Amino acid sequence: MDSTRNSTARRRCRWMAATALCLTVLCGCAVSYKFTGTNIDYAVIKSMQLDKIANRAPYGWAPMEAMLNNKLQDLYANQTRLRMVKRNGDLHVAGEITAYDQFNKAISADGYSSQVQLRMTVNIRFENRKGNVQWERQFSATTQYDASQSLASVQEGLVQELVNDISDQIFNATVADW
Repeated sequence: MDSTRNSTARRRCRWMAATALCLTVLCGCAVSYKFTGTNIDYAVIKSMQLDKIANRAPYGWAPMEAMLNNKLQDLYANQTRLRMVKRNGDLHVAGEITAYDQFNKAISADGYSSQVQLRMTVNIRFENRKGNVQWERQFSATTQYDASQSLASVQEGLVQELVNDISDQIFNATVADW
């Protein structure tokens, strides 16, 4: 009877050791998958020309032009395998910031503004020279802030939010085919 107990105990120990080994191996392994959402045939499309997006808005904040250009360059460089070129790219993106506006979104009971909405609009021209596709579209993003705050005190964070949103829209429209 002791030999039966020992045999059962040994089987249990082996089973527990095998289970622990499997769990260790499974936990140590990681599957990495990066979804960028691009729909690019890299056998055909190899380069990207991204012109500087100029600020043509009647009212604007000087750093927003650089913020938008840097964000777009980072998106295309980090989420595609396209080679960035100065001219004659297979894909070509050009445009300008056409509007940067703020307006009252909500009025409080005392008749004063309680929320202010900030909006940025960018006009983009896109050309896929290999696929003979051209279009021109406007992309807008909005955010709001409490009217008790001055725009100068919250502007950098809000513009970064607008730039991120518009950059994602442009990226998706040009290479993600959403």
